[in-house]
Amino acid sequence: MARRTSGPGRTLVGFFVSTAVLFGLVALAGSWTPQLGLDLQGGTSITLRAEGDPSEESLEEARKIIDDRVNGSGVAEAEVTTQGGQDIVVEVPGENRRDLLDTVQRTAQLRFRLVACSQVDGRCQSTTGLPDDIIPQAPSTNGSGGSDQQQGEQSEQQQGEQSEQQQGNNRPTVGFGVKAGGEGEQPTDEPTEEPTQQGNGGNGNGNGNGGKGGDVYAQCVTAAADDPLTDDPLAWVDQPTSECVAAFSQYQCPADGPATPMTDDPDAPLVTCDEDGVAYLLSPAMIEGTELADASAAIPQGEIAYVVQLSFDGGGTNTFADISRSLFGTEKQFAIVLDGQVLSAPTMDGVIVDGNAQITGDFTEETAGGLATSLKFGALPIAFEDDPLTQVVGPTLAGDQLSAGLLAGGIGLGVVMLYCLLYYRGLGTVVIASLVVAGAVTYGMVLLLSETAGFTLTLPGIAGLIVAVGITADSFIVLFERIRDEMRDGKSMRVAVESGWKRARNTAVAADAVSILAAVILYIFAAGVVKGFAFALGLTTIIDLVVFFFFTKPAVSWLARFPFFHSGHKLSGLNAETLGVDRAPAGGTA
Repeated sequence: MARRTSGPGRTLVGFFVSTAVLFGLVALAGSWTPQLGLDLQGGTSITLRAEGDPSEESLEEARKIIDDRVNGSGVAEAEVTTQGGQDIVVEVPGENRRDLLDTVQRTAQLRFRLVACSQVDGRCQSTTGLPDDIIPQAPSTNGSGGSDQQQGEQSEQQQGEQSEQQQGNNRPTVGFGVKAGGEGEQPTDEPTEEPTQQGNGGNGNGNGNGGKGGDVYAQCVTAAADDPLTDDPLAWVDQPTSECVAAFSQYQCPADGPATPMTDDPDAPLVTCDEDGVAYLLSPAMIEGTELADASAAIPQGEIAYVVQLSFDGGGTNTFADISRSLFGTEKQFAIVLDGQVLSAPTMDGVIVDGNAQITGDFTEETAGGLATSLKFGALPIAFEDDPLTQVVGPTLAGDQLSAGLLAGGIGLGVVMLYCLLYYRGLGTVVIASLVVAGAVTYGMVLLLSETAGFTLTLPGIAGLIVAVGITADSFIVLFERIRDEMRDGKSMRVAVESGWKRARNTAVAADAVSILAAVILYIFAAGVVKGFAFALGLTTIIDLVVFFFFTKPAVSWLARFPFFHSGHKLSGLNAETLGVDRAPAGGTA
């Protein structure tokens, strides 16, 4: 039994319904004008000045990473260049793009660490500088908590009993009369004239800036390097190095400025804060940002807030599984640390073996997307000074060049339509209708991509759209000539349309496949605005195939039913004179 195919009418109705859906999505997006590139409308220039004296290689690596970030969708047409051996200039289309500052200058060094102490868990006895809205938990009873009076009594009992070999909960903590260096201070029989310097920095200001306390963070790093447990963070968090506990206990999170007084070294413990001003003592890093396979912003099912979803590679997946197994069923926390600051410090609700995690927080779509982009393309090898120079820049091309480009495209389109109408006569109307439909679909896709993927239209992109007009017209010519060949063999128009279509579609698909392949290769290996040309060329070639299959061919099949065409009217383009035969085939059926 012959396979029943859908009629041309149904295909055309389905095509127009799909086109209506496309423009419905554009209407929902709320913009009927495409976003223009730097060359046509200007934009925002952000100048980042590197700290110190970076090498040429580091500056170029940072430029590439920033270029990947701002062109994360591949079609934003932003320009990123180095300048003067110390500056990176980012030019982004749009006059008010200060929202990109965090994305371009964020170092984006992501690390996963374990929480040894925090100001809210009571494990290390310090609530110095705790925000008013944070209520500390009750101290644990494992020997690391207690009141000031109890601590004083215990300090008298433990004088001289501490040694460098102490392990576990016997390690001294703040309040036990132990200096940051780890030596017990022996009491004297008579009061001294000068107050004894304590391990919390003496007369320091609580931030490591006074007395001997200024060295307490260096002492933490040095002592941790000699601590054999440092190489095993899962064990270290239960028995943190005493010097690091002392450093944590004296630290007060600043109202502004850096979250940590220490260098974010992955091999050393870290004293730092979160956005709420809560201090943490963290283990050496267990997972690095380089072990990320992907990062994206999304709203999880059943929730309303944005999160940043992370996927680890093989090594990161295994390590994260080990962390979850160790922490599951306990109240212990692990911290997600970005550029030295704690983003979140959750507990484990289950064993996670698939290598997926989430960063939660007070994210908007823009902030979650910016953080995901920064993490996806890696950490910057250099840091930049605060308050980068931001200014509005004008278009790099004169405004009349856009008008000239559009005028050239309009003239080219008009010439093609006129030629097809004169040469193919009645069939030329199909060419005109197909070009109009292809133009409408292309414009709708440009508008939709401008809102959803950040696509910006530049002069090279317009050139790619104009070049595609010729590719689209080629498909129609191949089909019409195949139909004429079949009719010269004596077939009726309806039969000629179907048999000619089988040959023409293979030729058209092969030609368009070459164009798409060229566009893909050009897009992958090109840089800057040339990517825009390649993207526009590939987009319009795909649209040509869609229009050719779902509009042009059904339209010709539908017209073949009318006597004006299948009887060989002299204005149909299928009369005997046009075909070069003595008599045109007659009849509308096979």
